Amino acid sequence: MSSSQATTRKHRRSGAHGRDLSGFCPRFHHAVELIGRRWTGAIVRALCGGPLRFNELLSTIPGLSDRLLTERLRELEREHIVLRVVVSGPPVRVQYSLTERGIELEPIVRALGEWAERHVSAPANGARGKRRDGPAPS
Repeated sequence: MSSSQATTRKHRRSGAHGRDLSGFCPRFHHAVELIGRRWTGAIVRALCGGPLRFNELLSTIPGLSDRLLTERLRELEREHIVLRVVVSGPPVRVQYSLTERGIELEPIVRALGEWAERHVSAPANGARGKRRDGPAPS
């Protein structure tokens, strides 16, 4: 094996920052499965901007149904990523915001968004996920 192959293999095993990334990590797997569920990343990203009411979330994320938004918000509440707050008064309103745990996801969501801007082409099927400033660089 050449020295460059050994370096590449070592880099893959230890990752870019020297941490061991080999093998299976159940916590990592659960986190990726949770955030990677359809619409969940978009919901977390929308809430990074601050608290939103249910209908504000619906209008922020094109194509998301109210049934699926309800389901995803409940999952995120169970994982202590989203906080549901009932605001009293006529009319009674429900607001959703990120918990401390959810706020910790913001740099990850931002980094993933930046990576996507560099490497992922905008979908050809309309507005969902479409970039406002043109196609992704090749």
